[in-house]
Amino acid sequence: MNGIYLRRNWGGEYENVAILVAIAVNEDGYREALGAAEGMKEDKASWVNFFQWLKSRGLDGVKLIVGDKCLGMLEAVGEVFPDAKYQRCTVHFYRNVFSVVPRSKVKLVAKMLKAIHAQESKKAAREKAKAVVTQLREMKLKEAAKKVEDSVEETLTYCDFPYEHWTRIRTNNVIERLNREILRRTRVVGTFPDGNSALMLVCARLRHVTGTQWGNKKYMNMKHLEAVHIGKAAVTAPRHLHHAPRPRWRGSSPRHRAAFLPGPHRCSRPPDCGTHRAIRNGRGRSLCPASAWADSASS
Repeated sequence: MNGIYLRRNWGGEYENVAILVAIAVNEDGYREALGAAEGMKEDKASWVNFFQWLKSRGLDGVKLIVGDKCLGMLEAVGEVFPDAKYQRCTVHFYRNVFSVVPRSKVKLVAKMLKAIHAQESKKAAREKAKAVVTQLREMKLKEAAKKVEDSVEETLTYCDFPYEHWTRIRTNNVIERLNREILRRTRVVGTFPDGNSALMLVCARLRHVTGTQWGNKKYMNMKHLEAVHIGKAAVTAPRHLHHAPRPRWRGSSPRHRAAFLPGPHRCSRPPDCGTHRAIRNGRGRSLCPASAWADSASS
């Protein structure tokens, strides 16, 4: 989510108005442009109306929203999408810290901040952030240390998602690049006569970009996200739904070998009885030793 400011005629005067743009990654891993709408500014009312308009068009199942910590957007996310997590763009976070750092120390502080988001887990990132805050105070950069201490947690939301997706979801770069493409085209116009003309040109550019490789190339592998959800569901599943570990068969009799034969589960015993041992074979199916033996004996 982000906003683009364009100059337009408003009541005989020329003012800057915001065009709110939203893009997303669908369940197949491809990028899509969800929509664009005109807002007077990036306040809460504009973002709430924009989010509600997207929901009315069928947007649901939002897991994560990445933004630049616009206060209006942040308040609107909690109201319209209460189940979605919010990730602050790490690049905007760095720039916010650099605003209170002397130019001679920007490169050193940049390395320190990047080291926080280069950790292998959220716990390690928090520990590194504490060390960075201590080091910044030793460098007499109290304002920078306070900004890191107060805001670093909202930049670590990406750690709750699969590791393979981290570099894709911890920044707002994907929509910033799209905004530059839009501004490259709208800069030629300069000032728009009304809001509809500005919105039409933005939507036309979005339609053009999404029809190119930008929208046809897979951006994320969603199987990693599905694997995380399956793993969480398995932890809370009933006991009889879990597969027991494969026993170590010492013999090589037909009955022992039959336990690993592929075939449907036709055991009449209840799954929670003591004699029912679920074994996972090489093809990922669950077999009961008794039923597998009966299948092999009948064949």
